[in-house]
This record gives sequence, structure tokens and C-alpha cells, in this order.
Amino acid sequence: MLKKAFIGLVCLLLLLSLWLFRVGEEATVTLPSRAGARETARILKQEGIIASPTAFRLLAKLTLLDRQLKPGTYRLRRNMSSAEALWRVTHGRPDFIKVVIPEGFNATQIAERLGASGVTAAEGFEAFTRANRLEGYLFPTTYFLSASMEPEAVARLMHAEFERMAEPLYRRGAQNTRLTLDQVVTLASIVEREAVHPQEKPMIAAVYLNRLRKRMRLEADPTVQYALSLLPGGTGHWKRGLSKKDLQIDSPYNTYLQFGLPPGPICSPSTASVEAVMEPSPTDALYFVSDANGGHTFSASYDEHLKAVHQLRRELRRRRTAVPRVGAPGPSR
Repeated sequence: MLKKAFIGLVCLLLLLSLWLFRVGEEATVTLPSRAGARETARILKQEGIIASPTAFRLLAKLTLLDRQLKPGTYRLRRNMSSAEALWRVTHGRPDFIKVVIPEGFNATQIAERLGASGVTAAEGFEAFTRANRLEGYLFPTTYFLSASMEPEAVARLMHAEFERMAEPLYRRGAQNTRLTLDQVVTLASIVEREAVHPQEKPMIAAVYLNRLRKRMRLEADPTVQYALSLLPGGTGHWKRGLSKKDLQIDSPYNTYLQFGLPPGPICSPSTASVEAVMEPSPTDALYFVSDANGGHTFSASYDEHLKAVHQLRRELRRRRTAVPRVGAPGPSR
């Protein structure tokens, strides 16, 4: 009985102390997950938030609030009382970290961005993603996350967002395609990396679907880039300017050598890319090449494709050799 009365008195004093604010400079403090009262007190003392780690730990233990410490990033003030600091990190809401995951990022890039933002450990996140085959199933969007989250929690949250945003698109048109969800996401991830202009995505998807139907190799550069990123010592990023040697890499992801789709997605596709695979453009095109202006030229025959390639090369040569005249008038408007 006396113990309960004592705890009640301490809690009352704790609440009353919240009114006794000390004016101090604002400071941002990140408390890692699984940090106990001792580690929390050390961090708060180090940042100048509290004066006595011992007083903080004692108060946390007496009020049983040492079991309710919340990890996250907080905006606190220097020279706070231990009571106020304890209340803030147990009952306050951590400030969230805004993290933008762009469409077309692969698991390595996502992990690096999360790690750099202080959300979670990059290596742990990527390892969990690889082990659970979540490449392509981490939805690209803007997230508001806490600091020092467990890698598994972040990955599951991003996968849940995929299930909420992308899976309904597949279910809505599943009766009109012979592709499984994994095949749709895999092809959508290739379309995501190939397309520059969003309006071209249904056309690019159609080319690859036509090639699959005719049992032609996809010959998609992004799959080779992904294969290179998985090599020991690879950076996990997309190599630009593939060489002939690169196109010969022995990998199930190399669609220049392997028939059909690669074993799985190569990046996180947008909903637009998923929709493009589900509703491709009506065309018999089998090839496409850059038109030197950011878009692509699509062709139904190999002869047409070769002409488009030669035209591209001529245009690139012309641009390299063109020397603008000093003082020449600009184009008319």
C-alpha cells in the first residue's frame, strides 16, 4: 500500500514538474531502438538536455516509465528537467523523418537512402529484403518514419504499401492476362527502368510482351545493369554505357542470353508501370531505340529498327560535330 502511495506521489510530482519549463536552446535528439534508461540518459546528457543522468534513471525506475521509452527523433530543449525529458520520451510523439523513395530504385538504393536518413541500418534492411525476395515489392513513395527502426519493420511497412497500392491493379485485370503477379511486377520493373517519358510505358510494355509471345529474348539493358550490380564488389547501382563484354555476363538476369523474364523484379516499379503491363498499347512493335531526344522510336521489323539505329547514330554524330556560331540568332518562337 505504501509503495503504491509512493509511486502515486512521484507520478503527481512528475506531472507538476511539467509546468516548470526551463528556457533552453532547441536540440534534435535521436534515441535508438531498444535503448534502456541508462543509454537514454547518457544520450540526453551528452546533448545537454538533462544535467544528471543518475536523476533521470532513478526517476524512470521509480515511476516504472523505464519500460515505456520510445525510440525516435525528438525536438527537445537543452537544460530540461529530468522529469520533463522523461515525460517527453515516454508520452511524447517522436518527430518523423521524411524519406522519398523514387520509382525505379532497387533494394540497395532504398537501403542506402534509409540508412543515410537515420531510419534503419542499411545492411540489415538490404539483407532482410534479399532473404525475403522483396525486390520490386517495396512500394516507391514518400514515407514518414521514425529514427532507428528495425529493418524488418521498415521493409514490412513498404511491402504493405505495395499490397495496398499495386496489388489491386493486378487483381482488377487478372482475368485479362496470363501473367502471374510476380511476372507482372518483374516486367513492370523493366519498363520502369527503360521509360523516360511516362506516356511511352504502355508501348514499351507491349514490345516486351510481343517478344515474349514470339519467344524472342527481351534484350533489356536494365536487366544486365542489375546483373552487374549483384556481382561481388558491385555497387548496387546502375552502370551506364554497357559494353559488349557486359552483355555476355553469365547471369539469370541477363536477358541478352536468357529467354523469358528474369527470375524476379529488378527495382520498385510505379503503379503506372504496373498498369502499362496490364494494359499495353495495341501494337505489333518488337523493337525500340532512343530517338536522341529522350524518347524512343518503335519498329515492327528488324529492318525498320536498323534504320532507326542508323538515324540515331547520324543525329549523335551531327550533334557532336555541330559548333554554334558566336552571336548567331536563336530559333524563332
